[in-house]
Amino acid sequence: MRVGGKILFPADGEGRNSVYAAALGWDAHAFDISEVGRTKAEKLAKARNVALNYQIGELPSLSYQEEEFDVIALIYAHFPAEIKTDYHKRLISLLKCGGYVVFEAFSKNHLTYRKSNPGVGGPTDIGSLFSIDELTADFQGFTFLRIEEVEIELNEGRFHIGKGSVIRFVACKM
Repeated sequence: MRVGGKILFPADGEGRNSVYAAALGWDAHAFDISEVGRTKAEKLAKARNVALNYQIGELPSLSYQEEEFDVIALIYAHFPAEIKTDYHKRLISLLKCGGYVVFEAFSKNHLTYRKSNPGVGGPTDIGSLFSIDELTADFQGFTFLRIEEVEIELNEGRFHIGKGSVIRFVACKM
């Protein structure tokens, strides 16, 4: 993966990931449904002296084009169960052939960790969480360079502290 292409961060919240990518030289784009998140992301981008294109809204109503992005980074992008497969398909259409998806999000097994430590955060409904089988079905036609479910230790502010279970993958669109 080369640095400096066009990258999209769906559900990017306060923009830490997209601003970091912009600082590394990526043409960074993000979207979320939160105006407050966008305001914080734009403030962070200004403080870091980087450009960020941040849209507000649901994916179907946004102005992205087919095969526009070199990379789509789904970092804790937990969509409601009833739309997540559709969103994955829409996002795939925005990715160029030979482009990459970089993914990290809570697995379905994370609920066990959350029950013993609510402070670890993450969704409380199993439908918003992921399994490897579900992800490989959603991203058919991709070559998975790496896919794994791992236990991690979170220390991401007061709402994400403790052990959790995540799925990580990097895959190339063929």
